Amino acid sequence: MSILTLFVVIPLLMLLGMWFAKSDNQVRGVMVAGSSVLLVFAIWLTVTFIQMRNAGNTDAMLFTYSIPWFKPLNIAYSVGVDGISVVMILLSAIIVFTGTFASWQLQPMKKEYFLWFTLLSSGVFGFFISTDMFTMFMFYEVALIPMYLLIGVWGTGPKEYSAMKLTLMLMGGSGLLIFGILGIYYFSGATTMEVTEIAAMNNIPVHIQKVFFPFLFIGFGVLGALFPFHTWSPDGHASAPTAVSMLHAGVLMKLGGYGCFRIAMYLLPAAAHELGWIFLILTTCSVVYGALSACVQTDLKYINAYSSVSHCGMVLFALCMMTQTAITGAVLQMLSHGLMTALFFACIGMIYHRAGTRDVRKLGGLMKIIPFLSVSYVIAGLANLGLPGFSGFVAEMTIFVGAFQNGDMFHRACTIIACTSIVVTAVYILRVVGKILFQKVPNPEFYKLHDATWDERLAIAGLIFCVAGLGMAPLWANEIISDAVAPLIEHINTAAFAAAL
Repeated sequence: MSILTLFVVIPLLMLLGMWFAKSDNQVRGVMVAGSSVLLVFAIWLTVTFIQMRNAGNTDAMLFTYSIPWFKPLNIAYSVGVDGISVVMILLSAIIVFTGTFASWQLQPMKKEYFLWFTLLSSGVFGFFISTDMFTMFMFYEVALIPMYLLIGVWGTGPKEYSAMKLTLMLMGGSGLLIFGILGIYYFSGATTMEVTEIAAMNNIPVHIQKVFFPFLFIGFGVLGALFPFHTWSPDGHASAPTAVSMLHAGVLMKLGGYGCFRIAMYLLPAAAHELGWIFLILTTCSVVYGALSACVQTDLKYINAYSSVSHCGMVLFALCMMTQTAITGAVLQMLSHGLMTALFFACIGMIYHRAGTRDVRKLGGLMKIIPFLSVSYVIAGLANLGLPGFSGFVAEMTIFVGAFQNGDMFHRACTIIACTSIVVTAVYILRVVGKILFQKVPNPEFYKLHDATWDERLAIAGLIFCVAGLGMAPLWANEIISDAVAPLIEHINTAAFAAAL
């Protein structure tokens, strides 16, 4: 059995441990132990993967394992990782670990909350290690279902409305996905649902690809906040508890971009080239619309939620550019945005917990009252607007350089339009930082606020370390991602060219 299975087994053992836990401290103990083990395994997997690549192992997938699961439909439990999967698993482990400490003081029903939180994380890990389409879809559903209860029970504001809207839209996307997956399986004539084997066959007619590509790209794109199917995202983020927002924006939305590339584009390459221009227009709208919408918000969570729409739109935008550099930037953006938006939501949740409001108009002067949280918020903001030295700069510059490699006017015009989001992002980030941190304190009660506790400091410090570390030392991630992207994009371009002949 592959070592990758541990990323599913450990969360299941955590669920069992919490089921028998008798007190909040025991629940916390199980979560800390389990999330720590997951983080250690993720780091070990990353280091070992890099060592194996440096040693000359050029297999498309490493740590592979497959066992039949449902023979009538040729469904198998198949796992394996390449450079893209590895960095996504590492991101997931970091967010689960820091999210545990961000939820340290959560009330009520701490045990039930962490049970659903762990189930969600098991679905995320299972999705990234799967190489069988149906198994991947199953884990995708496992990751989505807990969101309804996590927001509907432990959320704030109009939480029932937000939870239902999120669930209905994502389930609608799932309906499109299962239709697209079954279409690929039946029209490819495959005797397996293994992604790499179906891609190697490359015998789906172009007119069939054009039918099923929109189902898959939109189905995954709904989770990736593709315009105009993004409307669930701001409401869901605004109502979700802090750690759920961290996991949701930091990891769950990355399933969308990952699926668009790994399934839709990789298995339907001719349709990706023929119909890509349509989705390039939509993703350009996502990037600019998300940034402009963030400018007019007054709720801190809504500001970051629309910012996430813009940044996740940039991931799909880069995928539609279909150059190796741009797609490498897309994966770097998934990793970068996952870390910095988790940091943002952690700081916002902790400020809200103390001040009792997220309204920018009612906050002010927090820098001298809660300096640790304020400085952390500034760092998150600077990373978000792409300041050199942080992860956001590396990812966005890679995307725009790769996008501009397309020589035609249409692609370059879309690139220039998307670049304007950088300026808009700086506007809303600096405006909010100046208003809530440095202006006059509007409420004397704010002077009674206390700064971050040890558990909150641990979560925030870990995320800051990762955001700054990736920004100042990005080459290791860039190399393993680029090595994984190269054969995939070569297959997409070659297969599309062959279909056009």
